[in-house]
Order: sequence, then structure tokens, then C-alpha cells
Amino acid sequence: MSHLLSFALCLAGFTALAFATSRQQRDIFGRPLRPTTTYVQRIAGACALLLALGVLVARQGWSLGLVMFSGHAGIAAGIVFCALIGRTRMFARK
Repeated sequence: MSHLLSFALCLAGFTALAFATSRQQRDIFGRPLRPTTTYVQRIAGACALLLALGVLVARQGWSLGLVMFSGHAGIAAGIVFCALIGRTRMFARK
């Protein structure tokens, strides 16, 4: 259960951090978002990643928890990255 929770938190964190960049805001929303919204997204993304780290470290200990977090974070970042690339290519064809 801790794997699923931490992976979901990593995925949410990287998604929030991706939406906090000006390029993705322009591509997805058509305009840049307000600076306060961007700031909140950055804070939420960082907190989600820290919470995922905390879940794994509390469950597995520091040694294995850090290794598991790096795996979960890497896979989640790859999924978000590939989804953004796929979205860009899909809309480029139209």
C-alpha cells in the first residue's frame, strides 16, 4: 500500500511542478497563470514529493526508503514527461 500511495504522490507532485512552468501553462491553458497560482503549484508539488519520501522512509527506513523513493520519483517523472511529449505531438498533428 505504501508503494501505491508514494507513487501517486510522486505523480501528483511532478504533475503540479510541470503545470507550474510557464511553457506548459502556455501550451495547456493558452496563457500564463497568475503568479500566486504558479507559486501554490510549486509548493504543492514539493510537498507531495516530500510526503512521498516521508511515507517510504517511515515504512521502510532511511536506507531502503530512499532507494524506493528514487525509483518511484524516476518512474513518475518519466510518465509526466512522456505524457507532455505525447500531448504536444498529438496537438501538433491537428
